[in-house]
Amino acid sequence: MVKVRLFANFRETVGASELKIEAEDLEELVDKLINLYPDLKQLFSKKNYAKFAVNRILVSENVKLRKKDEVAIFPPVSGG
Repeated sequence: MVKVRLFANFRETVGASELKIEAEDLEELVDKLINLYPDLKQLFSKKNYAKFAVNRILVSENVKLRKKDEVAIFPPVSGG
């Protein structure tokens, strides 16, 4: 299972700051999150709104995930 840490609007929409999800890659993780929490679809559908970090490394494309990985999902931060 991958640990998913949610920030800002993502956390508010889900009602939790952390989840554990079984996923092989980032795309599958997003699909599963949308299935569990349909309101997230709005946030993920906004172009470049969702930012992802896997094990504290910012990623901009789909990556394979391992069971012990930690994924952070957050909106862009203004001002750096």
